[in-house]
Amino acid sequence: MSARKLLESYLGSLRGDHRRLLDRYRYVDLARKVVGVGSVGTRCWVILLLGLDSSDPLFLQAKEAPRSVLERFAGRSEFANQGQRVVAGQRLMQSASDIFLGWLRQPLGLEDLKPRDLYLRQLWDSKISADISAMRASDLALYARLCAWTLARAHARSGDSIEIAGYLGSSEVFDRAIAAFAESYADQNERDHAALVDAIATGRVQADAER
Repeated sequence: MSARKLLESYLGSLRGDHRRLLDRYRYVDLARKVVGVGSVGTRCWVILLLGLDSSDPLFLQAKEAPRSVLERFAGRSEFANQGQRVVAGQRLMQSASDIFLGWLRQPLGLEDLKPRDLYLRQLWDSKISADISAMRASDLALYARLCAWTLARAHARSGDSIEIAGYLGSSEVFDRAIAAFAESYADQNERDHAALVDAIATGRVQADAER
C-alpha cells in the first residue's frame, strides 16, 4: 500500500472539519525517526506534507502503538487497533488534543511488512520544561501543585471522580505514601546512575563523551 493510501486510511479517523483542513495538503515524503529512551523498541516516522508551496509545510509524526502493559492485569482493550486506544485515551484525558490526532493500521516502513498499529499527530520538534534547579522553594511548591492539579484533572476526566475522591479521603495517608515513594524512586535513580558511571569507568559499558 502506498503512503498516500495509508494517509487516506488515517484521514478516516479524523473529524470531518479536520479532514477537510488536511485535504489542503499533499503527501511529499516520509523518513524514519530515531525514538527517545521512553519509546525504545517502537517504530516512528516523520511525514512531510505541503500546502500551497514549499513555504507551507506540515509535518506529521506516526508512532507505533504496541499493546498496553496493563492488559495482563486489566484485560484486553475494547479497541482492536492499539493506535485508536492511545488516541481515545489522549482525547479523554486532555482538555485540548492535537486536531490531527488519529490512527491507522499498516506498515509505513518498506523494510517491515508486518502490519502495525500507529497513531499520528503533528510533529512538534521542541520540548519546554521548567528549570526546577533554579526555582525558589515557594516557586517549586507552586510548580508541584500545578503539576499535581493537571494530573488529577486527567484522572478525573478518565475515571470516576467521586470514587477517586473517596479512595483518597481527607487524611494525609495517601499524600505521605506518594512522598515516600518519590523519595525512594529518587534514591534508586541515584544508585542506577552510580552503577552506570562505574560500568563506564571499568570498561563494562562503552560510552561516547557528550559533544
